[in-house]
Amino acid sequence: MSWIRESNLNWFQLLALKIIKTGHVPKHVAFIMDGNRRFANKQNMAKTDGHLKGFDKMAETMTWCRDLGITEVTVYAFSIENFNRSQEEVDMLMELARCKFLRLLEEKNKLVEEGICIRVIGNLSLLPEDMRKLFAEAMISTENNNKAILNLAFAYTSRDEITHAIKDIAGGIKHADILPEDINENLISQCLYTYKSLNPDLLIRTSGEVRFSDFLLWQISNTCVYFTNVLWPEFNLWNLLSAVFYYQRCYSDLQKVTKVQNLEPIVHNDRISMYINKLHHERQLMIESMYLSTVQS
Repeated sequence: MSWIRESNLNWFQLLALKIIKTGHVPKHVAFIMDGNRRFANKQNMAKTDGHLKGFDKMAETMTWCRDLGITEVTVYAFSIENFNRSQEEVDMLMELARCKFLRLLEEKNKLVEEGICIRVIGNLSLLPEDMRKLFAEAMISTENNNKAILNLAFAYTSRDEITHAIKDIAGGIKHADILPEDINENLISQCLYTYKSLNPDLLIRTSGEVRFSDFLLWQISNTCVYFTNVLWPEFNLWNLLSAVFYYQRCYSDLQKVTKVQNLEPIVHNDRISMYINKLHHERQLMIESMYLSTVQS
């Protein structure tokens, strides 16, 4: 199935979208797409089919988000903890990701037309080399697209992300790029995998589980959180609109908190700015190196 779907809403759904859009629509929404395996068990189908349904739902949800005016989506595609599942299921998930990214690369022109930028966030060193190359090619090929962003958290946990940020900061201090007194919340944020993104406005978790599963723990301190009992493959437009409506009800309170926290402007000295630019440049070079190895092979 394609990553890019045409909008096929009926008149009543379009009316509901129009009504919701009269309120404040979140710009960045994150999803914990939980319930694929339970859906498979419920339907007496193979786990593979449950995960396939989950991917199809992700692509469909992206279309709804574009219709709503949501410009950035982050999805929890594969947790580092998922490596603890059976080898059969891990291999199946990796093969599914390979197939879907190969399909994505076949649709690069459509992604450019729609202006969709793909980013993969996570510890890519834990993945097979061929997958790292696929992810790098997808990111480099779409990096200049600026209408919508899809962040796929793959081989990701928040604890791993924060650990790597601390290691990067420690390395900066060791090489005298920064000083211990330069460490603050903003520096840590700039060292996370998500440094290119604003924090999510809304986090949606499906399947009835009321926990974060080590997802974006640093980034969601002021995020509106919406839990729903529906399994991810059964998630529909009305579930999304319900979540956005819940966010709109919380919006004024969220704004008050954000306003208080933003009273002090963020000021970088030249030393911190140079270190952050150097770190981001090194990460970009790493992705480009993976991409070039694909082109040259």
